[in-house]
Amino acid sequence: MTMRRVVITGLGIVSPLGSDLHTFWNGLSQGHSGIRPLSCFNTNGYSSTIGGEVRDFDPTDFINR
Repeated sequence: MTMRRVVITGLGIVSPLGSDLHTFWNGLSQGHSGIRPLSCFNTNGYSSTIGGEVRDFDPTDFINR
């Protein structure tokens, strides 16, 4: 059996609790929930008005349009 090696070069997260590891971990360890009233679109007419939005993440900071 051949052993494979893995290298972890960093940690990252995109989550309703935060989009950086420090903010996410603090929220998680304090028992916070990322579920809250939706704000990115009008929820009138939908049966649910809550969800887990990622509010502080801009993908264009990392990926070219």
